[in-house]
Amino acid sequence: MKNNGKVPVTVLTGFLGAGKTTLLNYILTENHGQKIAVIVNEFGEVGIDNQLVVGVDEEIFEMNNGCICCTIRGDLIRILHDLKERRNDRDGMDLNFDRVVIETTGLADPGPVAQTFFVDPELSEYYHLDSIVTVVDTYHVHEQLNRSHEAQEQVAFADVLLLNKVDLVDEEHIDSVIHRLRKMNPTAQIERAMQGSIDLNKILNLYSFDLDKKLEIAPDLLNDHHHHDDHVKAFVLRSEKPLSLPKVEAWMNSLLAELGPQMYRYKGIFHIENLDKRVIFQGVHMLFAGTADREWKKDEKRVSEMVVIGTDLDEQWFQEQFNNCVSA
Repeated sequence: MKNNGKVPVTVLTGFLGAGKTTLLNYILTENHGQKIAVIVNEFGEVGIDNQLVVGVDEEIFEMNNGCICCTIRGDLIRILHDLKERRNDRDGMDLNFDRVVIETTGLADPGPVAQTFFVDPELSEYYHLDSIVTVVDTYHVHEQLNRSHEAQEQVAFADVLLLNKVDLVDEEHIDSVIHRLRKMNPTAQIERAMQGSIDLNKILNLYSFDLDKKLEIAPDLLNDHHHHDDHVKAFVLRSEKPLSLPKVEAWMNSLLAELGPQMYRYKGIFHIENLDKRVIFQGVHMLFAGTADREWKKDEKRVSEMVVIGTDLDEQWFQEQFNNCVSA
């Protein structure tokens, strides 16, 4: 595991009927050799064969392939603490798992789940938010995005957009879906799945902010005017000049106080003056975390880049404010 031994957590969300439950069943029943704790809202909603489960009356179940299945009958923070304690139990009653997958049944907005790992200091020290995976119904997604702000928010929060039901549509339709999703969330990784079957390496162990290439964004795509007037928009801020850390901190504090609820996801890399390491950060609404990453390479161009995904945000104003953070 990366990130100083923290347990990686994947949040699984998706539109109604997108195939999220099928994917979850695949993760729970596939002999993938990984020890995964899967947290679901209600065991009965998942449709898992009861014969696979040990102790169906308990809140935490152990699967026959090594997975752990948990139900959220109470608070997510409590069950994460419970898993932590049982994983560290030294009396022979410990649960053996390497990662956690949280399935957000009944939650249209994955934001509150993601915020859990910013709010609770003990959890943030023990767990690491690996990525948010949004399952997309490729066949119905245009209609869903046209009529549902919640569906757009799920796209906005995603680190991975998993296109399901691709066998029901042609390549032209898939291309139109990818084009639209990239305009809404240009940093998300896009993968394809059929009937919930996917190479788990494409959705797990991604560590979105440990990768060298964070912001592979096509400017032409972002500037291209498309006929869909989506509620969610994305834009990129860049500066080739070093930034002042006090200016960045002051701006972020005022920015989040004023516009935090409208900022679904924001993330990026900063080049801070007099600092040889990259500063990486990500945030959800009004909560964010930043850390010093690896050192800049000798031949690497030191550029600050920030992606903002949200609603009713003035891109020009953001760029002006970002420019004001440049070191004097």
